[in-house]
Amino acid sequence: MKSAIKLVYFFIFLAGPLLIFSQSKKVWIDLADEAYGRRDYANAALYYSKVVDDTSALRSYVIPYQAQLVNLNMPSLFKVPELSSTRRKDSTNLAKENVAKTSKYDFILYRLAQSYRLNFDYSHAVPAFKTCVERNVYADAGYFYGLSLMNEKQYQEALTAFDTYLEARKGTDSLLLLAAKRETWCFFALDSLIPRKASIHLMDTFVFNAGTSNFAPMYYGGDDKVLFTSARKGGVVTDPEKQDARYFCDLYFTTLDDTIWQRPINFGRPINTSLHEGAAVVTPDEVMLFTRWSNNSRNEAFIYMARTSGGKFFDAMKLNTNVNRPGYKTQQPFVSEDGKNLFFSSNRPGGKGGFDIWMSPIDENGFIGEATNIGVPVNTEADEVTPFFHDLSKTLYFSSNGHPGLGGLDVLKSSLNVDDSMYQVPVNLNAPINSPKDDSYYITNHLGTKGFVASDRKDCEGGHCYNIYSYNNDPIKFDLDGHVYDGKSGDPIVSALVTIKDVHDRDEPFYIVTDEEGYYKTDLKANFEYFLKAQKSKYFGRPASVVTEGLTDSKHFEENFVLDKIPEGDIEIEGVEYDFNKATLRPKSMEILDKIVDLLQLNDNLSIELSSHTDSRGNDQYNLKLSQARAQSCVDYMIFKGISKKRMIAHGYGESRPIIPQTQIDKMVDKSPEFEAAHQKNRRTAFKVIGETSLNLINTTK
Repeated sequence: MKSAIKLVYFFIFLAGPLLIFSQSKKVWIDLADEAYGRRDYANAALYYSKVVDDTSALRSYVIPYQAQLVNLNMPSLFKVPELSSTRRKDSTNLAKENVAKTSKYDFILYRLAQSYRLNFDYSHAVPAFKTCVERNVYADAGYFYGLSLMNEKQYQEALTAFDTYLEARKGTDSLLLLAAKRETWCFFALDSLIPRKASIHLMDTFVFNAGTSNFAPMYYGGDDKVLFTSARKGGVVTDPEKQDARYFCDLYFTTLDDTIWQRPINFGRPINTSLHEGAAVVTPDEVMLFTRWSNNSRNEAFIYMARTSGGKFFDAMKLNTNVNRPGYKTQQPFVSEDGKNLFFSSNRPGGKGGFDIWMSPIDENGFIGEATNIGVPVNTEADEVTPFFHDLSKTLYFSSNGHPGLGGLDVLKSSLNVDDSMYQVPVNLNAPINSPKDDSYYITNHLGTKGFVASDRKDCEGGHCYNIYSYNNDPIKFDLDGHVYDGKSGDPIVSALVTIKDVHDRDEPFYIVTDEEGYYKTDLKANFEYFLKAQKSKYFGRPASVVTEGLTDSKHFEENFVLDKIPEGDIEIEGVEYDFNKATLRPKSMEILDKIVDLLQLNDNLSIELSSHTDSRGNDQYNLKLSQARAQSCVDYMIFKGISKKRMIAHGYGESRPIIPQTQIDKMVDKSPEFEAAHQKNRRTAFKVIGETSLNLINTTK
């Protein structure tokens, strides 16, 4: 009996802490759910984190709430963006599927991550969403993980996260579309549109550079598989006694296993023949387009197409005259990622001279249309060859000896303006991508971080042979810092708000608060024009600008601001004139008021009273009415120029607030210069600051 009682006490002793923990966790969850429901995400995160932290601390305990894997239909944790009526239903259902049938632990973890994000606490949101992604329960966690990384300015990691999310294709339609858009933003942030420093090295002589000539590297379905052209031993020939495979180009591919490129595999027949094959691309539909030419007909080269089924290629067929022209060379095909355009190089008639870059449309049935010359500024009277279009950045890479360069063929790039479908002036990639010799067949991976290029920069027997090189891009960096000072005392201003905005609205504005030394610092993105302004309560703001667009080297910017305090009284607006005895503004007055408009646009936290005053001549009531009309005409003009009427009050004071008292004017000689000057000074337009919105409110609502 005693032993039984002891056993009961023992179980009570064990169960007591578990019961307390269980009750505590239940309270925290209830508090967290309630806070989340009323959008108090700070407290929601606090209580959800307590639950998650205890889960790790009490992992050895069996708590019913935590251990029971209950399948529940959890509510959607985000609002699905507005869609067309035909797609709204499907997308909403998909959103529900993406958060259904999960354990309570995963639900709480996901809620915690969302609470961090919605509270703009991205530094904590990143690891929380990363854990959600690793647990692979919520399909859309990958999107929010990438979004949080972006807000932490970890653009390369964000790009990878979005890419992984898109490849899985399990997320919500609307978020998948947004992820693709965010990828482009990350790419711009990493400065993929302007030349960057790169490290480059020659690939090994066993896989890539074993032959007498090795060139035309091309990604084949991903970063871990590359096809290329090589003339080496073991190639396809029909008469080994008369033909030396070392001098016949064939197509090969190699696969990356961990960090090692595997032994290259010859595609064999029917792709490779006793003629020369090379410069190939494989479309997402597993259609290979490649170049084939013969030593017996040096003036001709054609693009062929070979379809595949089950990994085996059918016989290749030559493309029609929309692409190939008898008697000319058509070569080096590349198909855009969306499969809608075929790029190639040709010396066919209708070009600018030599070889040009051409493009043919591909319809939904795979039919290749009539080729069009891309034209200037890409093509010149010399040679433009080896086109490669990077879809993410909308940039065409090619090689040319007709643009300024280091010598021979140089790799250049030209950005496509998607609004007018025009290519921009090409930019040389410079060293180390380019050399004094020929450099061509430049490609980059989807994320723009690495790639390959072919070059004959290395001396070899015979004096001219291509080898394949790999490169890694080193992103250039820009940063900005400075101080904010008081204009009168010169003392640093603590907690001043510095706003940094892209003038082209491609990116969201961001904000920095100065420290106790009045100091601020931030990183900037490449290829941007920034508008800056510094603000502080009871001070007028001050603008500035910084431009990183077109810069090819890292640079540090310094921008200091000197702010003047807002006067307590009226600030006279000199030069505002009206028609005689009217409230009509003269053109000169509008120019003066434009400066006040600029001031209010810059200081968007201020409200003003705009006042008009007359001299003492004339009827008091008439002067009061005229001054009110004149003040209102100024306010109406500024409303027309875009200033909210809620920020301005028009007030006419007539002759009631003279700067020079009437008693002084009475002592002056009537109509003397001194007399007229006194009346002119009293006839004035002025403004004063009467309201100021909190800068913290501006920061959180923009």
